[in-house]
Amino acid sequence: MPPAKPERISPLRVNVPAGNTRIASVLRTLCGTGIRVSELPYITVEAVKAGKAVVNCKNKTRVIFIPTSIQKLLKPYMKRSGITAGAIFVTRSGKPLNRRNIRRDMKALCERAGVSPNKVFPHNLRHLFARTFYSLEKDIVRLADLLGHSSINTTRIYTMETGDGHRLRLERVEKLLMT
Repeated sequence: MPPAKPERISPLRVNVPAGNTRIASVLRTLCGTGIRVSELPYITVEAVKAGKAVVNCKNKTRVIFIPTSIQKLLKPYMKRSGITAGAIFVTRSGKPLNRRNIRRDMKALCERAGVSPNKVFPHNLRHLFARTFYSLEKDIVRLADLLGHSSINTTRIYTMETGDGHRLRLERVEKLLMT
């Protein structure tokens, strides 16, 4: 019996308990932009106002576009949190959130929701963004650019399909050829 297919979640419909607006905002930002968790500190008040963040990492510079829906989500969050400049997602001591902070919050959220936390990682949200973008646009070159990949071969990892997907396509081709 084949394993159950994972539930598809719209990138901007990640539902979390209302009591934790920081993790909700983090998840929606990661899903809506496709950024790496390590790039989250580049999402600043200034970047949200400009609609884009400039990331300098590993001797490369790239622009992360912040969709209007994410801007509309983050502006009230910034106001409620009293954040007027710099990184939006910070710890109580004012340091930018890191991978460990986000992973811990995601695992806790999964446990409260009754979801096994064993397969939940922040990077999964980047995969979700990439798979969703590719399923809508079918443009691997643009996706590679959005993800900051210098090689399309790296981007292909995010767009690979399961054996079931290949089998369905082959069956459609065969059906077309045999009619």
